[in-house]
Amino acid sequence: MTSNGTSKIGYRKTSRTLIMKIAYKNVLTLVVLAFAIAFQPGCTKDFEEINTNPNAPVEVQPQLLLRQVIYDMGEQMSYEGFVAGNLLGQYFSMVDFNLFDRHNLRQPQLGGNPWPVLYRNLRDNQTLIQLADVEPNTVYRGPSLVLKAYISMMITDIYGDVPYSEAARAKEGIIAPKYDNQQEIYLGPDGILATLERAVAEMKAYQGAATLQGDILYNGNLTNWIALANSLRIKALMRISDRQNVGAQLQTIVNTGEFIKTASQNARFSFTDGAPNNFRMATLRSGDFNLYVLSTTFDTIAEIYGDTRLNTFFRPTSGDPSVYRGLDNGINSAQTSISLANYSLTGTLFREQTSRMSANFMTGWETLFLLAEAAQKGLVSGSAKTYYDDAVQQAFAYWQTAMPANYLSQGNAAFGNIDPLEQIITQKWIASITNGYEGWIEWRRTGFPRFIKPAAGSLNNGVVPVRMPYPTDEEALNATNFNQASANTNGNSVNSRVWWDNN
Repeated sequence: MTSNGTSKIGYRKTSRTLIMKIAYKNVLTLVVLAFAIAFQPGCTKDFEEINTNPNAPVEVQPQLLLRQVIYDMGEQMSYEGFVAGNLLGQYFSMVDFNLFDRHNLRQPQLGGNPWPVLYRNLRDNQTLIQLADVEPNTVYRGPSLVLKAYISMMITDIYGDVPYSEAARAKEGIIAPKYDNQQEIYLGPDGILATLERAVAEMKAYQGAATLQGDILYNGNLTNWIALANSLRIKALMRISDRQNVGAQLQTIVNTGEFIKTASQNARFSFTDGAPNNFRMATLRSGDFNLYVLSTTFDTIAEIYGDTRLNTFFRPTSGDPSVYRGLDNGINSAQTSISLANYSLTGTLFREQTSRMSANFMTGWETLFLLAEAAQKGLVSGSAKTYYDDAVQQAFAYWQTAMPANYLSQGNAAFGNIDPLEQIITQKWIASITNGYEGWIEWRRTGFPRFIKPAAGSLNNGVVPVRMPYPTDEEALNATNFNQASANTNGNSVNSRVWWDNN
């Protein structure tokens, strides 16, 4: 019985009857309304206009889209670089929850799945490219093409063969894009290198009155965007230099002098110390932040070069403030007892002082290291030592670290005291910390730094991965094309080399 004496059965029956009456009445109302709309055309006249909010834009403005793509790419990939790229590149080690550090790349944890970040921004940038086809937005043509090439190069360098020619074309009905092979992505008529050349041509030809708005890299300076495009061309050409004869193309760019040479031209934006634009690691729980410590690889290299950036990127051990100590990558934490006090946590610039951090797209020091390598290999004229020395000085300044007075004149950092190519690539590797997956990509291309080694508790048969696996979403959403790409990579293997990898 209920509290008023009604039987539970009678109460349920009465409630059910009432609910059915209400439902019937609502359905009848909807049917009548539908017929009224269908048979009274006057009611639908100007329907779209009436139901459009005049205070809410129905089409995104290009300046907002440009800012969004730049910021999201920079912020997301800086975070990805910290939590995942720095493990693959062996700048950091993880003390626990470290399946990724043990090279099980199919189970991302705090990070390790850049695919959706990269393709979301490629999609948004494609919208920007389309908006730039009409006046007065044509000023956005060149920069949007630069961003397309930049994002595409990152995707293919991480994964290998990927959707490119049909990517970001869902509005055209292409929801299952084919995978293009990496060689075509780089060298095809609409590939990365051709896109960068077109971008330069577009910006040099621009004569319009409109200015580039929403540009948080260069504040609308197209001359600097041209320099960025050419630096990316240098980077792309060196990436494929073991597969293609790129000397003439490199020399042509060098002869123009229109590439990033100084810090004032760096393509970067700064984080802040507080919300909403601080580096994301500052907002993580302390327990998550403290999972990352100095790797044995970085510790070894810093000692060999006497590199003071160790003090910038890491903290001394809490057990002994005079000691910096690294941990082997990919330990089996279930079998190895770790006391965090015995290892160096990552530095204050990643958490307490994030205004010292930048989201880095391309810099003078990276360009000069690439040219130092090119000169050392005889691909361009000029002094490899001059390029190298300038690059090292810029890299120390970029990370706001005082370079020892004798750093470039004595010891292993002095050009030619050891293998020059090893010096060039290793110095580039040091400076590239947190820059996406760049350090790992360059190790795959060159074999340097030579101290990168298999994970201690490897879940990849004692082999360092040479590509990221396609995400499981692709298998579900783009099955036919995924299956072909998977077959081409020995079952989506992380040990299947990409086209430019000739190591």
